[in-house]
Amino acid sequence: MRIDAHQHYWKLDRGDYGWLTPDTGILYRDYLPNDLLPHLREHRVDGTILVQAAATHEETDYMLSLSDSTDTILGVVGWLDLHDPAYREHYERFSRHSKFVGFRVMIQDMPDAREVLEPDVVEALTYFAQKDVPVDLLVVSHQLDVVVELLERVPGLRGVIDHIAKPRIADGILEPWHSQMKAIAKHPKIYCKLSGMVTEADHTTWKPQDFAAYIRPVLEMFGPGRILFGSDWPVCLLAADYGQVVDVLEQALPESYTEQERAQLFGLNAKQFYKL
Repeated sequence: MRIDAHQHYWKLDRGDYGWLTPDTGILYRDYLPNDLLPHLREHRVDGTILVQAAATHEETDYMLSLSDSTDTILGVVGWLDLHDPAYREHYERFSRHSKFVGFRVMIQDMPDAREVLEPDVVEALTYFAQKDVPVDLLVVSHQLDVVVELLERVPGLRGVIDHIAKPRIADGILEPWHSQMKAIAKHPKIYCKLSGMVTEADHTTWKPQDFAAYIRPVLEMFGPGRILFGSDWPVCLLAADYGQVVDVLEQALPESYTEQERAQLFGLNAKQFYKL
């Protein structure tokens, strides 16, 4: 089974996508399942993990309702307010839906990344670690020191780093991203999504070879069993179409990569991580 482990849908008139403005260009329109379906068919992708794009419970409800009528949505990664004392009740409500597979922590959007180390957030993540709930971590490379510290406090977290932590691909900078990701990969329950890379490169002049220096270390650090392909569609459209995103990853794989390892990367690991 081939799975795209990271994509989004949104409907602008819902009103909770504050980051989507006319300035976001091609992204400033509705993106719904029928828009993605031709690309999934072309690349033989059986289904996707739909990931939240708004920090509201209402959007999670919207995504779950979409999944009821969309067979290609295999799982929904929603959002929870971990500062809310009622976060467990919200989680239990969402988890009654068969396609709710976890939630995402938006470290990227925190004014101070150390917010994720506040006692109530650590307590909540410890609770979810004990329940073995999959947690997506959206983080930018300059925030990775905080993630390293978080995983020391919540060592059993079942987590996945979105978009290989958004390293500075456009600038060709590897450190300290490389060293910090190596420390994170030592936690056996942390996975990494090979997604969101084209938008971290120069949107107009990137070349496929720009990405190998970032993809190859992730393959080595996390091994074949803890990496997931994700398109980050439609956000990727700022820099590349769906096929180009697939090609970037394919071209960076070592020639020695086996069919089994490809199957893990392009689906089996997502199935395992999200307990599909």
